[in-house]
Amino acid sequence: MLIKKITAYPLRYPEPNDYNNFRHVTLVKIETDGGLVGWGECISQWPEAALAVKVLIEQGLGPVLLGRDPLDNHALFLLLKEHCWWYGDTGMANFAISALDIALWDLKGKALGVPVHQLLGGKIHQRLRACASTHPSKARLEDLAQELAGHVANGYTAVKVGFGKTGQANLGVDSKRDIDYVRIVREALGDAPDFIVDLGKKTRWDYALGVKMSREFEKYNVRWIEDPFAPTNLEAYQHLRQSIQTQVATGEREWTPAGYRRLIDRGVADIYLADPGRVEGITGVKQVIEMTSAAHLFYNAHSWSSAINTAAALHLTATASNYIVFELKPVPSPLQYELVTEPIEQHGGWVEVPNRPGLGLEINEAAVHKYLFDSVV
Repeated sequence: MLIKKITAYPLRYPEPNDYNNFRHVTLVKIETDGGLVGWGECISQWPEAALAVKVLIEQGLGPVLLGRDPLDNHALFLLLKEHCWWYGDTGMANFAISALDIALWDLKGKALGVPVHQLLGGKIHQRLRACASTHPSKARLEDLAQELAGHVANGYTAVKVGFGKTGQANLGVDSKRDIDYVRIVREALGDAPDFIVDLGKKTRWDYALGVKMSREFEKYNVRWIEDPFAPTNLEAYQHLRQSIQTQVATGEREWTPAGYRRLIDRGVADIYLADPGRVEGITGVKQVIEMTSAAHLFYNAHSWSSAINTAAALHLTATASNYIVFELKPVPSPLQYELVTEPIEQHGGWVEVPNRPGLGLEINEAAVHKYLFDSVV
C-alpha cells in the first residue's frame, strides 16, 4: 500500500456559534493505490492562510509522502519536519504538517482495521464529559446567562464562554460588568456545572488587574481562567498562578511540543490546551499529553473547527488520564453536521468515544466542495 495522491481543500463556512462569521480551515485527503483514503485538517483560520497551506501541501510537503507506505506514519512525520528546516517549524508549515499527520493516522487506522485511540495505546475513557464552548453575542447579561443555562438544560455539565467576541455581548471591556456577568451566570447555572472563562486574544489584563479580577471571579466558583495575558507575557502568568486559587489555562496559540515544554518548565499554567490542527497533528498533541501528565498538570483539547479536528481530539483525549472536559460547539455547525454522516454529539452530558477504524468518520465530499473557496476576496 503506497500513497498515490494528496489533495488539499481550503474551506470557508459561516459559523453559527460565532455570530455567523466566516471561518476557514484546510482539509487534506490522502489516497493510496489500494483505494483507502485518510482525512486530516488544520485550523488555518484566515483565508490567506488556508490558501497558503494548500500550496504547501500540494507543492511542498505532499510530494515528500508520495510513493511511501502510510503505515510508517512516524517516519513520515519526521520527513515532513525535516523538509521544513529552512522556513521554520511553526505557522503555515505546522498547519500543513498537522493536517497531513491527522490524515496519516486516519489512514493507518483504516488500513489496520482499528480506531486511532488503539494505535495510541488504547482508550482509558469510554466516554468524555462534554463542555459547551460558546461565543456569547446577546446584549443583556441576563439573556447571556440564560443562554448558558439552556446548554446545561440540554445535558452539558460544563460551559465555557469566550470574552471579547463579536456580537453585542461586549464582555472583556468593563471590569464591573464582567464581574456582574460572572455572578449572574453562576446564579443561573446553580452550583454544580463547571463555568470556564476564556479571556481570548482581545481581552488582555495586566498582572494587577488579573489578580483583582480572578479573585472576584473566585467568589463564583469559576473552574479555570484561560489566556488572561498575551502568550509572551510569561511572567504575568507565573505571578497570577501563584496569587490565586483558581486554575490558569493557556496554550492554544502554541505550535510545537518543544514550545509546551518551555511553558511547563516556566510554570505558567495548570491546564494546557493543544489543538491537533495546529500542534503537529495527533503526533504532536500526544507528546503534549504525555508531558503534562508527567508534570502532574492537566491537558484540555482545543478543537473548535470541523468534525475531523474534533474526532482527532476525541481519540487523543480518550487516551489522556489528565483531561478535565471535552469541548463541543453547542449549536449545530456546517462542518460538524454537513461534513460527516454521523456528527459527534453529547448525550446526557457525555461524548462516546467511537471504535470504528481510523478517526471513525465518513466524509460527505459534497460538503467539502460546497464550502471550497479559491480567493481571499
